[in-house]
Amino acid sequence: MNSRLPEWLKKRVPNPITIGLVNDMMRESKLNTVCESARCPNIGECWSKKTATFMILGDICTRSCGFCAIKVGRPLEIDGDEPRRVANAAKEMGLRHVVVTSVARDELPDEGAGHFADTIHALREAIPGVIVEVLTPDFKGKRWCIRRVVDAHPDIYNHNIETVARLSPVVRPQAKYERTLDLLRTVTNMDPTIYTKSGIMLGLGETHEEVLETLRDLRDAGVSAVTIGQYLRPTIDKHLPVIEYVHPDRFAEYERIGDEMGFLFVASGPFVRSSYNAQDFSEKLLSDRLARVGMA
Repeated sequence: MNSRLPEWLKKRVPNPITIGLVNDMMRESKLNTVCESARCPNIGECWSKKTATFMILGDICTRSCGFCAIKVGRPLEIDGDEPRRVANAAKEMGLRHVVVTSVARDELPDEGAGHFADTIHALREAIPGVIVEVLTPDFKGKRWCIRRVVDAHPDIYNHNIETVARLSPVVRPQAKYERTLDLLRTVTNMDPTIYTKSGIMLGLGETHEEVLETLRDLRDAGVSAVTIGQYLRPTIDKHLPVIEYVHPDRFAEYERIGDEMGFLFVASGPFVRSSYNAQDFSEKLLSDRLARVGMA
C-alpha cells in the first residue's frame, strides 16, 4: 500500500494558547491524559476546546498491545490523591461530560477498579450533575472488579473491543474478544441504567463483513454507543502496520449501518477516537433518559 498519508488525514494546528493552558493545568495538577500518552491525533483540537481525557493509575501499562503508544513496564504506586485532583481539574476546565480512562494494572488485586470508583465519587462531589464516562480495562473479566465500578454508577461504561475477532489475538494479545463482549453484557445486567459503549479501529486488515459482524456482536451485547476510527501507527518499529487508510465514505457507511442496527449513538470517521467529542453523546443520552422516564 501507499505509505503516504491521504489528504483526509491531515489536520490544521489549532490555537496554541489554549492548548498551552490545558498543558500547564495538567502539569501543575500532576495528572496524565490519554491524549498525550496514546499520541492522539486530536490532542490539539480537543485541548484548544479546553477538554481532555484523564488517564488515572499512572502512565505505565502492564500490557503491550500492538496498536498502543502508552509506555509498558512496572507501574508506580497508586496515588491516593489523584481522584481529587482529577475532579478539581475537571471543575476548573468547566467540563460537564468527563471521560476517565486508565492504563491496565494487572498486578493490583482489584486491577484499579477501586481507584475508578473513587474518581467517580470525587467527580460527583465536585461537579453536581456531571456526566461521567469511564473507559476501563477488562479486569480479566473479574465480576467483583466490574461491580466496584458499576456500583459507583458512571453514566457511561466504555470498554473498547478495538478490532474484529480474527485480528484480536494479534492486536491485543493479553485481551480477548469474547471477554470484552462479556464485560459489556455484565455491566448492563448489573445496572441497566448505565449506558455501555465500545470502539473499533479500522485499517488493520479487517474485511467489511468482519466489521459488520463486530457491530452486530456489540449490539447483541446491549451496547448503546459505538465509535469507529482509523488506526494510525504510533511508531514504525514497535507497532502494527497500517494495512489500509479507509476512505471517509466508508466510515459514513458504517455510521449509517450502525444507526440502522439500533445503536443510540454512532460516531464514525477517520479521526474518531473513544472519547473524541464525547460530549456529543450527552445530548443523546439525556434525550433517551427523558424518553425512558416518559414511558415509565
